[in-house]
Amino acid sequence: MIQWIEEARRGSAEAQESLVRHFTGMALAVAYDKLQDSHLAEDAVQEAFTEAFANLHKLQDPRRFPGWFKVIVERQCYRDLRRKQLQTFPLHEIELPMGDQRSLESVVEKRELIGQLHATIADLPSGMRIAVQLYYFQGYNLREISQYLDISLPALKKRLFDARRKLKNTLHVADFVSVFTDLYEGGKRMLHIVNGDSVGDKLKQGNIQGDILVWRELYSFGPVYTKMDEPDHRRTRAQYLEQTLGIPQKEYIGTCESQERKLQDFRKYDEVVLWFEHDLFDQTMLAYLLHWFKEQSLGNTRLSLLCIGAYPGIELFRGLGQLSTEQLETLSGTWHAIGDEELMLGSMLWEAYASDLPEKHQRMLEMDSSALPFARDAFEAHLARLPSVSHGLGIIEQTTLEAVAGGIHTPYELFRTVGDRLHTLGMGDLEFWYYLAKMIEGPDSLLVIDGTALFPDFKLAVPHFQERVLQVTSLGHEVLAGKTDYACAATIDKWVGGLQVRGKDPLWRWNPERKSVVRIAEAD
Repeated sequence: MIQWIEEARRGSAEAQESLVRHFTGMALAVAYDKLQDSHLAEDAVQEAFTEAFANLHKLQDPRRFPGWFKVIVERQCYRDLRRKQLQTFPLHEIELPMGDQRSLESVVEKRELIGQLHATIADLPSGMRIAVQLYYFQGYNLREISQYLDISLPALKKRLFDARRKLKNTLHVADFVSVFTDLYEGGKRMLHIVNGDSVGDKLKQGNIQGDILVWRELYSFGPVYTKMDEPDHRRTRAQYLEQTLGIPQKEYIGTCESQERKLQDFRKYDEVVLWFEHDLFDQTMLAYLLHWFKEQSLGNTRLSLLCIGAYPGIELFRGLGQLSTEQLETLSGTWHAIGDEELMLGSMLWEAYASDLPEKHQRMLEMDSSALPFARDAFEAHLARLPSVSHGLGIIEQTTLEAVAGGIHTPYELFRTVGDRLHTLGMGDLEFWYYLAKMIEGPDSLLVIDGTALFPDFKLAVPHFQERVLQVTSLGHEVLAGKTDYACAATIDKWVGGLQVRGKDPLWRWNPERKSVVRIAEAD
């Protein structure tokens, strides 16, 4: 924003357009609150922008632009109220759009509900009213609204909570958001991109309208690249996933091409909503999609994001897949508009994550990632998968070894335990079986398992696998006791984002105390 303002001061039309796009929704909410007429509000906002750009040189601190511009909008509204009278139009004079086959009764019913909704919002105190309009109707995120209204985030959240409770009691509906969704989203020209088939199926069963695109990828595992759709990169990744997880190359490539074709058609929708959660599995997916959208011309399509890390009543929130259809419905309409800041940050995170340079991965923890509040913890968990300076194990191998040493010996119980302890990774069963298989492999194994060494994968089901018993080897006990550095004793070969860790005594390690990537010379 500061860069836009500085460039707009120098007369940049592009910077002025960026400011207009970003602040129009906020300004319209304030103007409509004063004028109670959408056409007059649009006129007032247009004149307010003209006045603001003419006086940008008077703004001493660019960071104060949101509040400064809000005052200009309010002043323009007061001028309009003094010189204009509001006009109304009879319902029978309003033409229905061509091709709209809805009955007049349904139109009247919808208009009555819209009127009731606006009336109940109008009865809210001013602070609540504008907060509701900016958050639910205009889609701004909490941080942007707090800056614009010059109030703290806790105070803003309290206003929204109180407003939602008041609206629910007044409208006599199960949820204010469901009314908003029905009236203002419609859903017929919306695309919802979700993180898994379970979530996609539940959204289809519920009242979430629009098309569903399940994004099927596992960016948290195997080699990744900045440009994932390049043929050579795709073939390399497909070969790796078949060798490690048993996913057929042809099926993987076909799935990628199919979902990318659907994604390329995003401009036919009015809005695209990304549904994601806090863990690395989702944050890598989110970063990739933001990187992709940043490179596109969005046209008239609006991007929105719903990203959560908790849900009321669920003690350990693992993801959206835990929620019922009814619980997912309560999230409808709570997404916010994705702005340039989120697009830029997501793109930078993806480029760093896909890099083969450890220094770039470290920068993910050093950059300001507040625009995507779950990113830092997720990418810290990503880097913790590197061999530790303490014992040479990554966090997955360490946690697994500790769990077996602590008395958990069967595969499925082990998967649940490790998954709960490392829930920030969002690790699936196929990925975990691969790690477990590597830990019992070769002369330098950390674990031993009774019976055959086969593990389930995408194609293979192993009979009675749940009854198998795992034990810690002597080397495993030595590593846990701090007597042996596993990275020096064994040959490592794994991908951690765009980093390939291979051989003995890898140069780069993870320092859990400093929470940083270090060269092994620095770790000594």
